[in-house]
Amino acid sequence: MNAPEPVRSDAAAMPPTERFSADWLSRREVLDARSRSHCLTGRAAEWLAARLREPGTPHGIIDLGCGSGSNLRFLAPRLPGPQRWRLVDHDSTLLTLARRHGATLRDPVGGRLVIEACCRNLSPVDGGLLAGADLLVASALFDLVSGPWIEALVAASAARRQALLFTLSVDGDWAFLDASGARIEDEEDGAVRALFQAHQRRDKGLGPALGGDAPAVLAAAMGAAGYRVESAATPWHLAAGEAAQSLLAESLVQGWFEAALEQAPEERAGLERWRLRRQAGLAAGALGLTVGHRDLLALPAGGT
Repeated sequence: MNAPEPVRSDAAAMPPTERFSADWLSRREVLDARSRSHCLTGRAAEWLAARLREPGTPHGIIDLGCGSGSNLRFLAPRLPGPQRWRLVDHDSTLLTLARRHGATLRDPVGGRLVIEACCRNLSPVDGGLLAGADLLVASALFDLVSGPWIEALVAASAARRQALLFTLSVDGDWAFLDASGARIEDEEDGAVRALFQAHQRRDKGLGPALGGDAPAVLAAAMGAAGYRVESAATPWHLAAGEAAQSLLAESLVQGWFEAALEQAPEERAGLERWRLRRQAGLAAGALGLTVGHRDLLALPAGGT
């Protein structure tokens, strides 16, 4: 059997105990949608619309590590139809949810989607993973994978002249915000972030994980493969006192605490004090959060 697929979800923004939780994925979906680059999504839609194909042949789209289908729900109404989706994830429960939601979706002119669910690991990068796609998409995935895996994926995609739209890759940055939206940080915040970033780089099943280096590694690999690459910063911003996102904000701090504790268990007492202090600030509406992400679009050189 192949090496296990890393957990499909944003490790920079998810407590370890919730990594397979459909509830967590649902909780973050609104924030993801408002953070994503609509410009890059539009550019991907334009490229698909101009791609030469037989009349009536659907645009092939593969969603790697699709989870419960948030990428599908965001993109289907914004990409040209007709559309044929292959949803890939190792979690059959999440795949079932994604496919169920997809049955209710329509493309921009009201056409139904053709949806295939594929339960498998993301390794190896082979024809079974990539065949039949014009566009590869993935969201909140690449901090969990290794450099060699990215190189293999980009090389295989370039050979097939597939476009790539990879969204919400964490860049390793996060910080607390005061009531005015200004970043604030003390020595404890920096120490916890350093422990968290070290934890991010543990092997998640596809080699040593890239963590916050993933967007830069992706962009370099795309450029080396001859793609035209566009990038946009897409940070999460949770304002102080934003009640609708308070549970998510507290979960973020809990996740950072748990990762830091796993990295340095001897520092439990200090880490506990930090967690309680920062969660109290969030609960009181005195603190907000920002978490850095980046979207990347890679289009084959020389047009469609």
